[in-house]
Amino acid sequence: MSKLLVIGFSAGGLPLAQRIVAALPIDYPLPVVIVMHVPAVPDSCTTELLQQETGLPVALASDKARIQPGHVYVAPPGYHVLVERDRHFGLSVDPPVNSVRPSIDVLLQSAAEAYEHQLIAVILSGANSDGVRGMAVVKELGGVTIVLDPLQTEFHVMPTAVVEAVDVDYVASPEEIISLVLAARNE
Repeated sequence: MSKLLVIGFSAGGLPLAQRIVAALPIDYPLPVVIVMHVPAVPDSCTTELLQQETGLPVALASDKARIQPGHVYVAPPGYHVLVERDRHFGLSVDPPVNSVRPSIDVLLQSAAEAYEHQLIAVILSGANSDGVRGMAVVKELGGVTIVLDPLQTEFHVMPTAVVEAVDVDYVASPEEIISLVLAARNE
């Protein structure tokens, strides 16, 4: 069964996501889905910034597209991204969750239901509590839960909220997160 790596963040998380993506080798087999809180503007350059860091293909997630191994997908601004059980994306304009769209909770919950114990979920930095409910579902369904050590980011509300609410598997430094996601390809 294939695995999936999901990374969620808001304020302060993009440089950390860039570091993680930069560390992924060209033969990294897991698909990676990144959801971040960004304004709904058409010229968001997140995909370009991430593409500069990796040889893996980076693209916006698109509705009904098949999730491919070794690809990095970014949630498009203004859409919730869902992972369907048949390993395709679904995009939604349902109301914001936790005042945001895309919501980390929406992605994590749907990915956990589709991948169960084959999901690796990472929460980086942020200034709200989006991601708490999603990480609880990931943990409940047997996925691996990794949270950036709140003491290692200026925007610690999100990782702190997750750590306080969920018995996560790892509270880790950026370097430890990179080691964990790299080790996941061999499991």
